[in-house]
Amino acid sequence: QVFGDMKEGNGDPSLCLFPEKTTPNQHALAREFALLDNFYVDAEVSADGHNWSTAAYANDFIEKTWPTSYGGRGGTYDYEGGRPIAYPEKGFIWDYCQRANLSYRSYGEFGHSGKATVPGLEGHVSGTYPGWDLGIKDVTREQAWEIEFDSLVAKGAVPRFNLLRMGNDHTSGAALGKPTPEAAVADNDLAVGRFVEHLSKSPIWKESVVFVLEDDAQNGADHVDAHRSPVLVVSAYTKRRHVEHTAYTTSGVLRTIELILGLPPMSQYDAGATPLWRCFQKTPDLTPFTARPSNLDLNEVNVAVNRNSHRMNELDLAREDAIPDLEFNQIVWQTVRGLNSRMPAPRRSAFVQVAAEGEEEEDD
Repeated sequence: QVFGDMKEGNGDPSLCLFPEKTTPNQHALAREFALLDNFYVDAEVSADGHNWSTAAYANDFIEKTWPTSYGGRGGTYDYEGGRPIAYPEKGFIWDYCQRANLSYRSYGEFGHSGKATVPGLEGHVSGTYPGWDLGIKDVTREQAWEIEFDSLVAKGAVPRFNLLRMGNDHTSGAALGKPTPEAAVADNDLAVGRFVEHLSKSPIWKESVVFVLEDDAQNGADHVDAHRSPVLVVSAYTKRRHVEHTAYTTSGVLRTIELILGLPPMSQYDAGATPLWRCFQKTPDLTPFTARPSNLDLNEVNVAVNRNSHRMNELDLAREDAIPDLEFNQIVWQTVRGLNSRMPAPRRSAFVQVAAEGEEEEDD
């Protein structure tokens, strides 16, 4: 849906909703650094996605309750703090940082404007960075981060691990008076570009690496599998203009972060995942990134009155994933492609790892 128009990778332009015109910065980052066209999220939806993305695991409570909650059969969204039963037994990645005496900070993830939703983040959540709220632009979030980041750089106090949430690419679908899907995604794209530019022109660029990924793909249209998703690996040590076809996962990103920070695996999934080592080189290239201006009006709003805009009046945009994913995907597709366009069905694929010639399987 984002990189399908990039000929360098395994894309399908017919499924690309937000091409380079809409996302010039993410396209530039993928082109100037590394394009990974075989990356898959471990999660199905945001409920388990935020846990997979921060703990390489979603526990039994989460996996058994989110289908009921998302299916409209009762239950509340208890998956980003608030209910200890949903926490991983040994904690999230910030808990591992805490035990290893590594500094860490959250900007909008499991917290909002200084208030943490889990014990391990108390005192480690930015007080000026907004959490989930589609009414606040991601470029506003990025500006808040810049101000705090610069103050931390001046004091030599930038944390070793930082987690930023920019979620406006969820979009508001066809909701009247709300940003069009293209404007919302373009806002997110510009925020990402400005974030990387600011970091790459800072004194700590040589010691930094940025991973940009989605917590879930939520059944987005894809010709390989509905779990395939964009990921960016941005660093002075990232191979430049590199195209990577290796199969990687959310847990693989976490394993890479753990190896950089000297942390142990959090679950069997990141322990067994392939780190993204093929994306890196030994010699740094300190060339900074220059953010591209948006090609679109970030303030453009939906004005069409139709069945989808009427349906959006009945749906809840104030909470994460309070909208049926398949229906919302259809609304976004038709808002971008036309009211009578038909969205392809989600694709399900099986992946089999074939042993190399001469290898034998071991019996336990």
